[in-house]
Amino acid sequence: MTDTTTEKKFNRAVLVGLNAHSLPDSENADDATLEELAALLETAGGESVGVVLQTKDSPDPRTFIGEGKVQEVKDLAEAMGADMVIFDNSLSPSQQRALSEDIGVSVLDRSALILDIFAQRARTREGRLQVELAQYKYLLPRLIGMWKHLERQEGAIGTRGPGETQLESDRRHIHRKIAKLEEELKDVRRVRATQRERRIKNEVPVVAIVGYTNAGKSTLLNKLTGADIPANDRLFDTLDTTTRTLEISDTCTVLLSDTVGFIRKLPHHLVEAFKATLEELEYADLLLHVIDASNLEWREQADVVDQLIRELGAEQTPRIEVFNKCDCWIGDIRPHGENIVSISARTGEGLPDLLAAIGRRLDSGARRVTIHLPYDRGGVLEKLYQQAKVEKVEYGQTIDVVAVCTPKTIGQLRPFIENYPFPKEPWE
Repeated sequence: MTDTTTEKKFNRAVLVGLNAHSLPDSENADDATLEELAALLETAGGESVGVVLQTKDSPDPRTFIGEGKVQEVKDLAEAMGADMVIFDNSLSPSQQRALSEDIGVSVLDRSALILDIFAQRARTREGRLQVELAQYKYLLPRLIGMWKHLERQEGAIGTRGPGETQLESDRRHIHRKIAKLEEELKDVRRVRATQRERRIKNEVPVVAIVGYTNAGKSTLLNKLTGADIPANDRLFDTLDTTTRTLEISDTCTVLLSDTVGFIRKLPHHLVEAFKATLEELEYADLLLHVIDASNLEWREQADVVDQLIRELGAEQTPRIEVFNKCDCWIGDIRPHGENIVSISARTGEGLPDLLAAIGRRLDSGARRVTIHLPYDRGGVLEKLYQQAKVEKVEYGQTIDVVAVCTPKTIGQLRPFIENYPFPKEPWE
């Protein structure tokens, strides 16, 4: 006999959003943010089976969307066989608990969903530490909220003992875990600071790639450097920072660093936890802000990235706006202007223009030159070791030196430099 029963599917969710006049625009939900929430759910391994958008003057203190709308969500969840409801807005612990009780299924908010995705994606020890810290900070007020009914009835018959004991025990446990994780992340920061000092000493510029999630940052890094990091068409595909060497020219080499993608309503705890990684932006010499030119919401996405850059203290860092996926650009005129480059990281179109733009911003004018020093000027060689990067010295009829020199050094030694004056570089 054939079993015709079907296995129940889990992670089927009804998506809910509130657009309230009293909330800032950045915290409201609309069709675009709910569509993005559905993409986040799919990334986490779930499926959207219904959408409810509520509009009202202000959030309801208890249920956020109002009792009538809660009943509508409950009916839809039951009809569609949903086992969870996910809100596009942030919920307080008490609202989350009340909604779960009223609807009868698990209720999450956007922050919880993003944290779940980050927990799935983190691969390195540093990434896992950062996500775990954010999760504990998110959990702490909700854990306390679970025991609020006991705190309010302190001393009442039947409430003394295990409840309060368990609450205090859980509080202490989580506070200890948070303190331990913060200390471990301080160690990560110390290691990064040491690496940063070494880079500064070696005068290697750092270029950080930033942008909205799924804008094509990892694809760009792979295309420019030959790195082999995952670059799939899904949100938050890579979390762990990857740094590779990129030669802009014979005399200009940079470290190109990919960073975690940004998104609207990124949980505050997550931004705080990832500061060990994101503080690299503050110390970068140049930012490449990658913008998805094929997305109709690209202006709003770019604004989100700009705001987070300001929060991280990197607003003064020089920046190039890189409009990616321009092979899918809708319109006649592609984005252009000073410090704006249009590319396709997938096809390679526009990448020479991007390298030239990086060269214009970072190249110090240093050049690799061949110097023929007469023996009576041999003392200059010692100065070259101090002021330039000497690569090779040969003794023949003259002392022949191959070195990377600054414009100042070149100016002082021009009578002895081979093929002086030089042809111009593309970015000059």
